[in-house]
Amino acid sequence: MTVRAARRNVAAVDPNVALPFLSSSTSFVFAALVFSQWARRRRSFQLVWTIGLLAYGVSAGTEFWGGAFGWSEPLYRLWYLIGAFFVAAYLGMGTAYLLGRTRFGYFVSASLLLAALITLAAGAKYETPGAAGAAAGLTAAVAVLVAVATTVRREWSAHVLMAALVIASLAVGAAVLGAPVDAPGYALDPATGVPVGGAMPAALRPLTIPFNVGGAFSLVFGALFSAYVFMPKRKVLRARALPPVIAQLYGALAVVVNLLASLPLALGALTGGRLHSRVPATLLIALGGFIPGITSGLNRFGFTWSFFLGELLGVLLIFIGFVVSSEVFATRVRIGPLSIGRRDETAAT
Repeated sequence: MTVRAARRNVAAVDPNVALPFLSSSTSFVFAALVFSQWARRRRSFQLVWTIGLLAYGVSAGTEFWGGAFGWSEPLYRLWYLIGAFFVAAYLGMGTAYLLGRTRFGYFVSASLLLAALITLAAGAKYETPGAAGAAAGLTAAVAVLVAVATTVRREWSAHVLMAALVIASLAVGAAVLGAPVDAPGYALDPATGVPVGGAMPAALRPLTIPFNVGGAFSLVFGALFSAYVFMPKRKVLRARALPPVIAQLYGALAVVVNLLASLPLALGALTGGRLHSRVPATLLIALGGFIPGITSGLNRFGFTWSFFLGELLGVLLIFIGFVVSSEVFATRVRIGPLSIGRRDETAAT
């Protein structure tokens, strides 16, 4: 066996190559399925999710290429721009469109305000208070606009958020592509070989927070909210007439409390084969959004060993949730107590 062949065999089982390859391949297949749904039904959230899944595939694809053939400065820039800014943001944006006719815009607004506060704290960590302060201020302004749009006309909230996201994407794209990168043009964890953001200027690092916090919160909690809508409910806290801001806080608390109180009813419906397929599907999507959010956060703090694994588990769980909740099966399929497939209902994904 030649040395080159031996290296190829090692690379084939290298988790830094295999895991990103699987993540990228799954993401592209997933994107094609969602795009085919958009082509048939022309729902905004399907098109935006397609963009997010393509970004997921490109980001994981750069990791595969870097692990298999070596990293370079252009590849590293692409990885940082797509992975650190776009993936979570556009997946969360799709959820904002999906729930655009509800009051979910208030939750998005609150998430952005939280992201603004975290961005300010990160500015102190990276000693870049000017850049972080500007990003936090703009994020807070978008949060206010989204809340106002939700109050005036709910479906406007997603359009306002999308416009802000496109403008912000163009701005950070120019910043990342033009920023100086420390030699050798990329940064890897010396222990695991996983790419990290350390080669990028410190002023750019806090700017990723509004994209990731806002996007991840929208994806995860939007999925949980969808599960709550379709599950049998025990309403411990019921709707009340309250002033606007207090009403939204109370509504968020009511969803959380009622969701927890309804879990025994959902479990009973599951074992009896009566549970709406959207419930386990959206719970899988929520878990799929939560796992890479955690491993990505750990990567930021130097714990990189789980980064590629979390990335793969995330897209697989979201993909499974999509299959369970959508009109993928021509006939119904029963797996234990869970009946999966096409019903006389409109699937949300």
